[in-house]
Amino acid sequence: MTRSRRILRTALAALTPLVCLGAEMTAQAAPTRIEKKPFGKTGAGDAVELFTLTRAGAPTIAITNYAGYIVSILAPDRAGRTADVVLGYKDLAGYLGDGSHLGNLVGRYANRIAKGRFTLDGKSYTLATNTPPNSLHGGPTGFGKRLWSAKVIQGKDGDALELRYVSKDGEEGYPGTLTATVVYSLREDGGLVIDYTATTDAPTVVNLTNHAYFNLAGEGEGTILDHELQLESDTFTPVDATLIPTGELRSVADTPFDFRKPVAIGARIDAKDQQIQFGGGYDHNFVVRGSAGTLRLTARVVDKKSGRMLEMFTTEPGVQFYTGNFLDGTILGRSGKPYAKRGAFCLESQHYPDSPNRPEFPSAVLRPGQTYRQTTVYKIGVAK
Repeated sequence: MTRSRRILRTALAALTPLVCLGAEMTAQAAPTRIEKKPFGKTGAGDAVELFTLTRAGAPTIAITNYAGYIVSILAPDRAGRTADVVLGYKDLAGYLGDGSHLGNLVGRYANRIAKGRFTLDGKSYTLATNTPPNSLHGGPTGFGKRLWSAKVIQGKDGDALELRYVSKDGEEGYPGTLTATVVYSLREDGGLVIDYTATTDAPTVVNLTNHAYFNLAGEGEGTILDHELQLESDTFTPVDATLIPTGELRSVADTPFDFRKPVAIGARIDAKDQQIQFGGGYDHNFVVRGSAGTLRLTARVVDKKSGRMLEMFTTEPGVQFYTGNFLDGTILGRSGKPYAKRGAFCLESQHYPDSPNRPEFPSAVLRPGQTYRQTTVYKIGVAK
């Protein structure tokens, strides 16, 4: 071997690790990027923005700072065809008039509080009964109808969207000034991470969630009755005729609520069961298996036709499984197609409904000096 060839081989040998390292860095260097653009104005003339999160290998997700709506999630099927898998409107006007919570942030207390009343530290509080006789989702002007401040921040996976809202003492009848922060980010595996935190200056109750409606076949593409659901839950909280929990934790065994193994959502949705009749289908809180505060698998949903799969993880003690029972075809979605009854499902991470009136349930009380925290992840991919 000539001297020049030996020099060249030595140089290439030294360079090879750097080339490999560069390739590895390129493979990993696909952080989330966020694009911001105008999304219209509220009735009061306040500017609203739309933030689009993109990352290689992940769904493309659009979120607005008006109520934190998840406006769209574009995800491919097994053949690579992309569809929007969340219900929503074509423009801001639809969201401003939305009465179905099609993907917004919900608070100060998600779900129902019986008769719009609760007692905290010996003092009684009265809320609006916007779903008579109960209060629902924080009242008629809850967090889901507020403009949140927004900024793009740097997280470990690239850009992240931070939304912030200050709910003043007495707003919708709730005590204490609550400062809520919600951060949306995309993980390397494509999971949409929603991190919630909140602090208060006086004792209050708090229960935050997102109310996204999913149809893995695509928004407006019929019902979700053939989607298969598996829930990591052994018990649920049965309700009365007004959908307020009775306080019981009931086993799902031998009931239409047993999703411990994959079952088509529509298989038992019209069963002659009192709980099904009360909900008009599924509209119930399931107790998530495992320790609250730990991020753990909560649900898996598969649409066998498209191959799309949704996996949900949460740190919360419960999840509300809702099957779009109140959709009636009057809402025309982004594609112009009507949203039919049971045209979507919701998996809302939460504390149990009516917890402020149920001391036997996990507490939803937040006090000064404490920080409310919860994390939920929605990961959409293709089933293997």
